[in-house]
Amino acid sequence: MNIPDLPWYVPLRVRLQCGAERIFTSVYEALDFLENEWPLRKGERYERAVRLCRGALSRQVPPAVAREAFVAACLEAGMPVIAQMSPPSTLAPAARQTAV
Repeated sequence: MNIPDLPWYVPLRVRLQCGAERIFTSVYEALDFLENEWPLRKGERYERAVRLCRGALSRQVPPAVAREAFVAACLEAGMPVIAQMSPPSTLAPAARQTAV
């Protein structure tokens, strides 16, 4: 089954544990990161974020709630949200391409 993605109104820039920065623009990107690249496979906020991202993709949870749960999981894992970026529509076309 192909579930359409839900973009966030405001993308998130997260500093990973290795020091690199990564931009997350949607529920699916966050869930993919949680399930495939997450540094710890435990934690109350991690489990809540996975559950709420799945719920958002199945249209049972608002995307904003999943986004906040993802932020909390990042903080729990020691990955701070460095900046909440401007909405993609306000970025110049070249910046939009590099942000994705």
